[in-house]
Amino acid sequence: MGWLAGEVDRINRKKMRRGWLKYFFLGGITALLLAAIVMAAVWTVSEEFSISVIRVEGTIVSANVNGNGYAGSEYIGRELRASADDPLVEGIVLRVNSPGGSPAAAQEIIRDIEYAKERKPVIVSMGDIATSAAYHISSHADVIYANPDTMTGSIGTIWTIFDYSKSLEDEGVSVDVLKSGDKKDITSPYRGLTDDERVYLQELVNESSEIFIDDVVAQRGVERSIIEDARPIRGDYAQSIGLVDEMGNLFDAINAVSAYP
Repeated sequence: MGWLAGEVDRINRKKMRRGWLKYFFLGGITALLLAAIVMAAVWTVSEEFSISVIRVEGTIVSANVNGNGYAGSEYIGRELRASADDPLVEGIVLRVNSPGGSPAAAQEIIRDIEYAKERKPVIVSMGDIATSAAYHISSHADVIYANPDTMTGSIGTIWTIFDYSKSLEDEGVSVDVLKSGDKKDITSPYRGLTDDERVYLQELVNESSEIFIDDVVAQRGVERSIIEDARPIRGDYAQSIGLVDEMGNLFDAINAVSAYP
């Protein structure tokens, strides 16, 4: 009986080993198949979405908006940082089609462009227009593409103040303003500017413009005298003076990402 019990135990152990070998083999095959599927999926996504195109279209503002004529610095910045941190993204193309906007919003976007540039190439593709603050953000890209008739430049700051006081007076409308300081209503449309206020506001505009011009000169190495009058510039002339690097459309810019060192 002892011999028979030993044989039964030996046979059972042998079956158990075979069972474990079978499950181990099947598990290994399953793991390899899953790994192959994941690698194929990653390869497909990488091939299809390796270039991130972020659109800056409309007036640039400090807000979390995208569309309806506005490009928000919060939205654009989030897209830039997400693309910069995404291991499947090879590079970033900013498609800029904007007349400009808030200097502060442009400064916010520039910080995010610099963040992205530390990780990926950032290339700008200009559309119809990329002037003022839109050029400011573009100047921080690694490479700028434009079309010969892209309108760019306009490197400066403007502040438009409306005065409806004469029209209101003609209509017999009076406006009372209660204020805590002489200049609290300095940009009010209900009265004109005093000489002192005009000088003060011009100083603010000049200081903002100096930051803009100095930054463009530092980024692009252009002659200050060429751009300080803030005139708009066609794309082909912008290339000749160093504001733009290459002539080409969006797809040229996308193709350039892969070739960027």
